[in-house]
Amino acid sequence: MPAAVDGPPRDESARRAVEAVWRMSSARIVGALARYTGDVDLAEDVAQEAVAQALVAWSRDGVPANPVGWLLTTARRRAIDGFRRRSALDERHALLAGQLAEGETSSSLYSASGSASASGSASGSVPPADRSDDLPWDPDRIDDDVLALTFVACHPVLSPEARVALTLRAVGGLTSEEIARAFLVPVATVQARITRAKKTLSAARVPFALPPAEERRGRLGGVLSVLYVIFTEGSTATTGDSLLRPDLAYEAIRLARTLAALMPAEPEVHGLLALCELTAARFPARTGPDGEAVLLADQDRRRWDRSAIRRGLAALDRAAALGAAGLGPYGLQAAIAGCHASAPSVPETDWERIVLLYEALGRVAPSPVVELNRAVAVAMAQGPRQALAIVDDLVATDRLAGSYLLPSVRGELLGRLGRTTEARSELELAARLCRNARERAVLIHKAAALA
Repeated sequence: MPAAVDGPPRDESARRAVEAVWRMSSARIVGALARYTGDVDLAEDVAQEAVAQALVAWSRDGVPANPVGWLLTTARRRAIDGFRRRSALDERHALLAGQLAEGETSSSLYSASGSASASGSASGSVPPADRSDDLPWDPDRIDDDVLALTFVACHPVLSPEARVALTLRAVGGLTSEEIARAFLVPVATVQARITRAKKTLSAARVPFALPPAEERRGRLGGVLSVLYVIFTEGSTATTGDSLLRPDLAYEAIRLARTLAALMPAEPEVHGLLALCELTAARFPARTGPDGEAVLLADQDRRRWDRSAIRRGLAALDRAAALGAAGLGPYGLQAAIAGCHASAPSVPETDWERIVLLYEALGRVAPSPVVELNRAVAVAMAQGPRQALAIVDDLVATDRLAGSYLLPSVRGELLGRLGRTTEARSELELAARLCRNARERAVLIHKAAALA
């Protein structure tokens, strides 16, 4: 058989191809299928079945010329099979009801059941679109499909945790394991959240569609939060052997651009877009030839993406112009990123302004991570001793327990103050807590240098 002759190398090639296609196009695939079926849960299920079938078929026959189209068509046929099975089951139930009833009552029941079964996908029948062998694939609707999927996943009937988990799964293409690591929760908890979210959406009969304009603003905060989390995972992976996951980061940027076109008067949409563009501009210089992490002070700023910087600064200007009450949380973070993007070097960065921006951010969106970042800026502007006082307050309140970030920053500050033994201990702790191999290597190197 071909699979046996080709052996493991071809199987591995097919697996990598499936993973790459799914990582890049999962949101578009699930979005198009959700529009077709009207059911996000079913769309993801049949998409996963198509992926499983692709692992076998592509190993045997090779990767198709249009892998996304292959997955869409295969998933669509799976959905149609499910519709037909349910439709046939409905008809058998109706026939049984007709046999048990008498006379005119029997006819009424059978007729009613037949009408319900022909009414469309909501009742389990084959949808009207089943007139072609190919899934309707309108390029002009791709962005709307993905954006609709995002808004559905961020529906108010879901808890904030469920919104993030479902969107990361359906829109971001992350696995349950990746989501669990990102939020420091058990995998079973993430899986339960996703399952519960799907059931809630189904029970609430949430339609797959962009919400009316008047409803979008109410859901906007949740959508922006999810896009930010997706981008953050892409800009610094929580785990694995790669520092960056550009596919996720650029997907978040693409969605943010689409959202900005859909809601052009919302300042925080432009603020998030600016933050993502300005952060992603540094991607080319953040890793070395072998994928090793390159710290900000060591980056070759000539490699920064100047086009992305220009786009980011333009979006930031737009956010500032629209924000009657000033920049919001995403706009303030974008302003901080803009300070870095505009500086010719680390010493020439306007650290005093960055401190002020972090102070403003701490007032509108307080969090221990914001305080930790403020401490880093204070260290650069005023010295490590003042910054260490901020970090020690965070340690005393135990607000970042289990995160490698706190001992990492504390170790840096202690090292600058000449307290090398304590610094090395903090950096070694940070390395043990860090789940990303590239960042862990940097921490281990810093600790060793203090020896």
